[in-house]
Amino acid sequence: MIPRTLSLVLFSLFLLTACQGHEDKTGKPAAARVVQATLDTATLVRTAAHHPTPATLVAENQVQVASRLMGYLRSVDVVEGQSVRVGQKLFSVDPVDVQGQVEQTRAAVKQAEDALADARVEYQRFEALFKEEAVTRQQFEKMKLQYDLAQSRLAQARAGHGTASGQLRYATVTSPIAGVVTRKMASAGDLATPGQPVLVVENPGRLQVETQVPESVLSGLKPGAPVQVEVDGQDKPLVAKVARISPAADPVSRTFLVKLDVSGSGLRSGLFARVLFPQGEREVLTVPAGALVNRAGIAGVFVVGQDGIAQFRMVRAGERHEGRLEILSGVHDGERVVSGGADQIETGDRIGQ
Repeated sequence: MIPRTLSLVLFSLFLLTACQGHEDKTGKPAAARVVQATLDTATLVRTAAHHPTPATLVAENQVQVASRLMGYLRSVDVVEGQSVRVGQKLFSVDPVDVQGQVEQTRAAVKQAEDALADARVEYQRFEALFKEEAVTRQQFEKMKLQYDLAQSRLAQARAGHGTASGQLRYATVTSPIAGVVTRKMASAGDLATPGQPVLVVENPGRLQVETQVPESVLSGLKPGAPVQVEVDGQDKPLVAKVARISPAADPVSRTFLVKLDVSGSGLRSGLFARVLFPQGEREVLTVPAGALVNRAGIAGVFVVGQDGIAQFRMVRAGERHEGRLEILSGVHDGERVVSGGADQIETGDRIGQ
C-alpha cells in the first residue's frame, strides 16, 4: 500500500497539473479574454519637494481665565462650546474671606478717623497756646507731628479699605474677550486658586498653525512666505503664511517654533495638520490616479506587457500630483499601465484598445 502522506502529495501534483494552462477539450490552452481598456505610461516628472512636519491648529487669541481670589467656586455659569461676549459673567468665587477683610479695613478707617479728630482738636488747642506763648515751640511741633501722623494713618487705612473693596469685585469673573468656551477645568464647589485656570476662552475667528521645524528648514523661511498645509477633513491643501518664527530653539528637541496664519471653512482649533515646507524639486515616477485599484485589500495597478496581457502588480503609492499618482515602488519608468477600466480586468486578460 502507498503511504497516506505520499498519496496526498501525488494527488496535489495531479491537481496542479490539471489546473495549469486552462486547456479546452482539445487539450489546447484557452484563449485569453479580451477586455477594452485605456492604457498610459508610467513616466518620471519633476515636482516640488517638501519637508512635512506635524502641526496643530490653535486660536491666535486664547485666554486661560483664572480667579484672582482663593475660595470655593460658587457657580460656573457657562458650558463648553458656548459663545460669550466681552464682560459676560463666567463664574463666581465665594467672597467670604474678602468680605471679612473689607469689614476689618472699614473698622480701621473709622478708628483712624476718630484718632485724627482728637489729634486735630489737640493741634488747634496747642496752636492757640503757642500764639499766646503759653507753650514752647518744641511742644507745639510735637503736637503738630502727632496730627500729621494721624492724617497719614487715616490715608493708609482708607487705602487698605480700597484694596480690600477692590478685591471683592474679583469674586465675579467675566470674559475678557468675545469668543467660545473651549475647556472647562473646574465645577461649582471646587477650590479656586490664583493662577489656576478655570476656563479657556478663545476667538475662533483667527486660527494659526503651530509646528516645530529643524534648523535646515528654518534657514529658508521668511515671514509672509506662503506654505501649503494639509488639515484633517479638508479635500486639498490650504495655503498659509508664515506669521512668526521663534528666535530660539527648544533645548530638548533642537527645533524652532513656527506659527502660520491660516483661514478656511470647517477649521477648528485642535485639529491635526501637516505643514509642507518647500525644499526645492525632486523627480518622481507617476501613473494616472485612475490606475490604482484594490484587490483583496492590496493596492496595485495592472501592468500590460508587450504581449498585451495584463498582470496585477502590488505598488506603494505616494502623493498625488495634478491627476497623477506617485509610485514609490512596484512599477518602472516606461511600463504601460491600465488607466481606465481597471476595475473590470483580471490577471491574464488581453487588453484591447
